[in-house]
Amino acid sequence: MNTGELLIFLALVVPLFAAAAIYAVGRMPDVRETLTIVACIVLSVITISIFMRVGAGDPPEWTVAQPLAGLEIAFRLEPLGALFALMASLLWGVNSLFSIGYMRGKREANQTRFYMCFALAMFAVMGIAMAANLFTLFIFYEVLTFSTYPLVTHAGDARARKAGRMYLTILVGASLVLFLPGIIGVQIVAGSTVFTPEGLLPGRVDDVTGSVLLLLLVFGAAKAALMPLHGWLPGAMVAPAPVSAMLHAVAVVKAGVFVVLKVSAYIFGADLISTLPAATWLLWVAAGTIIIASVIAMTKDDLKARLAWSTVGQLAYIVSAALLPLGAGLVAGGLHMLVHAFAKITLFMCAGAIYVATGASKVSEMRGLGRSMPIVFSCFLVGALCVVGLPPFAGMWSKFLLITAAFGTKEWITAAAMIVSSLLGLLYLAPVALRALLQPVGDGSPRAFIRPGGAPGPVVAAVMMTAAACVALFLLADAVVAYLEPMTGSVR
Repeated sequence: MNTGELLIFLALVVPLFAAAAIYAVGRMPDVRETLTIVACIVLSVITISIFMRVGAGDPPEWTVAQPLAGLEIAFRLEPLGALFALMASLLWGVNSLFSIGYMRGKREANQTRFYMCFALAMFAVMGIAMAANLFTLFIFYEVLTFSTYPLVTHAGDARARKAGRMYLTILVGASLVLFLPGIIGVQIVAGSTVFTPEGLLPGRVDDVTGSVLLLLLVFGAAKAALMPLHGWLPGAMVAPAPVSAMLHAVAVVKAGVFVVLKVSAYIFGADLISTLPAATWLLWVAAGTIIIASVIAMTKDDLKARLAWSTVGQLAYIVSAALLPLGAGLVAGGLHMLVHAFAKITLFMCAGAIYVATGASKVSEMRGLGRSMPIVFSCFLVGALCVVGLPPFAGMWSKFLLITAAFGTKEWITAAAMIVSSLLGLLYLAPVALRALLQPVGDGSPRAFIRPGGAPGPVVAAVMMTAAACVALFLLADAVVAYLEPMTGSVR
């Protein structure tokens, strides 16, 4: 086993070992949580090493088995996959720090199961990020669904069970009815499902066949929450805040849009996408998703529901990027995947900090809370402005590139939807923090803490870390773009 194979092996084994170790020491909370943090650090070191190797032009690869002719369980890293793996591993560590404070602060039940399932989800994410073909990706994509189901149903009540049924029905149903037939179709047409620079299918399919395969694979990746296969995401907000943060930033939805980007870049390629009628139809669906989700978000008083609908819209930005007939759209989509992850985890962790400290979950209950929780609401404002796309936050660059790519390909509807959604986002996200921070003195007393001392220290520390990243990525955006450019073959 060479160094590259060893890195891939370790990236898969560390989360699995962590899950087993967490189960073994479940009755010792301090040991359990120490093991979790150590596993996060080790995995981050591994993914940093992989990220650097890919950037240096030496991508790790490893073929494990070939159960059927033409179908291999194999792994190979490229820029988008290396970035996704690094992003997920870093955010696993931050979310674990947040979870320790939140789960203890709320005295949540089944904490061992929570940390164990989170580790199993990271195993699946690593497999998705490193998959060399659609067959391998499909296996880990389904592992991710089933490993996160116990997290969605963590509360164990009727609402949680209902949300879990919807979660499995939509995600597993879409995979079996749409995604798997799409993979089989690619195998039949191309004789392979290997991710290939500039696309596997160009020259092998006509417009009709290509359009059918594109529709199957994009809608089949239902974790991307493109309407009408989006209902599982708002429904899953019955889960605790750490789970919501994981669903929106670390694993599930980011796995969905990652798959759409990777299929676009390495199965279809920008040249083929530009000729397929289905790409235009999907761009219209994505534009509708962006606007409808933003309008619904404005109506939600429940903070997590508002953030969930915001995510539905922001994911459609990335899906749109994958479908633009321009290689630069893929790069913009990859950057927005990264930026949105850090911004949205900040918002959900802030929501969790507010809830554990005060019990407030509705926007209308948060007036004046900025006086007693200035750090948390300041970080919320940072995350909100990053999602909206204002400087000096990283969202400005990813949205600028997305809108520029849409205008460059004369996709006016897509560009208009992105601009309108950003304006609506400013209206439904920024006021949450501003009303809490700037309420006039004498305008009633803010809600009192239900937990002595307010939000736990680890919770506040985690929020500050990801808010700082929203600013740091503003400065690093150009380096990320340069890192991702090889995925397009030649950016036009």
